[in-house]
Amino acid sequence: MSAIEARTPSWATRPGPAAASDRAGRILLAAFAVAAVADLGSLLADWHLGHVLFKPLLMPLLVAHVITRRAPRLLVAALLFGWGGDLALLFDAEIAFLLGMGSFAAGHVCYLVLFGRRRTGPLLGAAYAAALIGTVALLWGDLPADLRIPVAGYSLLLTAMAYRASALGRVAGAGGALFLLSDTLIATGVAEWPQLPRPDFWIMATYLAAQYLLAGGALRRSPGRPDPGTGVR
Repeated sequence: MSAIEARTPSWATRPGPAAASDRAGRILLAAFAVAAVADLGSLLADWHLGHVLFKPLLMPLLVAHVITRRAPRLLVAALLFGWGGDLALLFDAEIAFLLGMGSFAAGHVCYLVLFGRRRTGPLLGAAYAAALIGTVALLWGDLPADLRIPVAGYSLLLTAMAYRASALGRVAGAGGALFLLSDTLIATGVAEWPQLPRPDFWIMATYLAAQYLLAGGALRRSPGRPDPGTGVR
């Protein structure tokens, strides 16, 4: 280090591209966290306008964050399809519900392709299969007749995604499980089962945690990043 470099204050130096991208990523993640807290707070306060304002910001902020982390395109696509589902579910109509379910289903396909052919545990697969069969069987009679087949097909795809997410490690696996829980809460609401207090809050909280954990797990296993299973950082 030269004498000039040693006397130059850190704030006067221009950060390199990697440092600037890292800083932008942290700012975007913080903005996502703020928007998530605002949205969840709006649900708890029963402030519908706040939910309408903050919900559409969530996935774009998370997408912008993962892009600064050199995210795989399939991860970006999965999150954007999630955003499409978020927007559709802002409208209280059956067609909007079906469109939202279709958008989320496209996101699950992106996740499944992203997970590739990495190995997953057969016992975990059996547990997810049992949960799928049991949940669909219990809900079937209480669902509107025209939604039974779409919900069953979507549940199969969602469960497959949740199971295969564990191929990327515990973080992504937890994200897949929370996504399954979130959508199961929606399905029980459609079936008019008894709900927890403020079910919309729990649905959104588990969904946001799911997308964040799935994104984090995918970023850890993307090319050029250390495998979390090796312990190398």
